[in-house]
Amino acid sequence: MNVAPRPPVKLGVLISGEGTNLQTIIDAIACGDLRAEIRLVISNKASAGGLERARRHGISAATIDHRGFANRRAFDRALVEALQSHEVELVVCAGFMRLLSPVMIDAFRGRIMNIHPALCPAFPGVDAVRQALAYGVRFTGCSVFFVAEGVDDGPLIIQAVVPVFQDDDEAALAARIHAEEHRIYPLAIRLYQEGRLEIDGRIVRIRDHQPATDLGSLVNPRPD
Repeated sequence: MNVAPRPPVKLGVLISGEGTNLQTIIDAIACGDLRAEIRLVISNKASAGGLERARRHGISAATIDHRGFANRRAFDRALVEALQSHEVELVVCAGFMRLLSPVMIDAFRGRIMNIHPALCPAFPGVDAVRQALAYGVRFTGCSVFFVAEGVDDGPLIIQAVVPVFQDDDEAALAARIHAEEHRIYPLAIRLYQEGRLEIDGRIVRIRDHQPATDLGSLVNPRPD
């Protein structure tokens, strides 16, 4: 029996900068890899390049400046109102440099995704790539997770591992991490759109998931 595909998921994307992950999502929708519709892009900064990126693709874009509000909760109420007015189902944080309050989290409980350039729970907060280099880790990466209270500590959906080389600087390592971000963020959204994600406490279970058997182990540096 053929099962009708689920309808496209209605996205609201929050940004603070250039919107490179936003562009990746736009591209995934355009090529048919992702059944989604971006209903609204919001930035807390009017200068964010991602706003113009959205407008070039015919996507509604707005600025809600956090500096115009007395506190985080008041700012988040404005976000919730804008997102709900556009019938957003899933909120995607893509370089949004604001910590969300319970006002926002409760309004979209289990329906806010974020991406962080580290293997959570390692190196939360800002400058994660710099933190990884300073700590001397051999592997870092990126994580997509459902936003909960706290900093970069919600239930994990998908992670990608990136090796750290001894001649890496912050720019080189960040570039490799960003390439993986652009791979895994659309995939996480697709799993949500397909109805395959189930949050069980801190664990995100993926329905009909076939575990990879060929990943093996990762060693860095490799033995001589």
